[in-house]
Amino acid sequence: MHTSPHVLKPASVRGVMLKVLAALVPGICAYVWFFGAAILAQIALASVAALVAEALMLKLRGKPVLLFLGDGSALVTAWLVALTFPPLAPWWLTVLGVLIAIVVAKHLYGGLGQNPFNPAMVAFCTMIVAYPQLMSQWPRAEFNTLEPMLRAIFSGDRQLDAIVMATPLDALRTVLRDPEQRATIAGILGSHASFGNIGGRGWEWVAFGYLLGGLWLIQQRIITWHVPVAFVATLAVIAAAFNIAEPERFVGANFHLFTGGAMLGAFFIATDPVSGCTTPAGKLIFAAGAALLTWIIRSFGAYPDGMAFAILLMNLLVPLIDMGTQPRVFGHSRKNDSP
Repeated sequence: MHTSPHVLKPASVRGVMLKVLAALVPGICAYVWFFGAAILAQIALASVAALVAEALMLKLRGKPVLLFLGDGSALVTAWLVALTFPPLAPWWLTVLGVLIAIVVAKHLYGGLGQNPFNPAMVAFCTMIVAYPQLMSQWPRAEFNTLEPMLRAIFSGDRQLDAIVMATPLDALRTVLRDPEQRATIAGILGSHASFGNIGGRGWEWVAFGYLLGGLWLIQQRIITWHVPVAFVATLAVIAAAFNIAEPERFVGANFHLFTGGAMLGAFFIATDPVSGCTTPAGKLIFAAGAALLTWIIRSFGAYPDGMAFAILLMNLLVPLIDMGTQPRVFGHSRKNDSP
């Protein structure tokens, strides 16, 4: 029941955040299996940076540091930053991204519960605009040698030709826009090493891990079904429709869903209760709009994966969407809110 009166089970911020972190573990395990343990170094680096930044900002704002530092929100932001950044990003890029997320996108707006934009997506968009080349260095699938990856992260060794390749979305976008190749979708997917059986090679299993974790969050009632279902369904329908209409130009639904950040965005980012919509109808509209923008940016934009930009653009519309989808107050008319 979504209208008052209602009774909610008590849930602490810490408990919710710990469950979100746990739900990310299946996707992280798949990430490590296919792309090496460098992502664990990035998660650890981002976590330390987030906790330090959070503590400093709480101290400057006169808030109880230990109380708020232990709620887990900074760690969730840190993990999302690390998982959306390339695992081969230099250490300072990850730290800078985390500082932007925690200091600028979170605390300068008033701290937990006050930020209008998703902090992790603010960090991602800022960094990909400022450092597009560094944000495009992704490891080859099943390259599990940790030493050269750690050297690239911490010592500045950028001789990465042997271990770096384009993401599936980036590879697809590059080939389709090259007039000399005149390749079709079928030819591309059958020839490029970054493509797997369903989506991106390795990425399809990472996405499946996020899907499992997200379904567990729904079962635990940490999130509702509205945003994930609307996001996945909208992206699938749009991608399938254009693939049927022009199969030589547009990939199908399975590629869009199991490549890039679609599943991570659907279950862990678009479901942010602070920067997203609060009403059931609003959540459906928010997620559908984010999915539509994601597909548009992926298909026609300058960036291969538009999920982060789509989330931020829809964050701008949250007040308007929530205002227009508020359920009728019991005993009042919807038109003039009077009995």
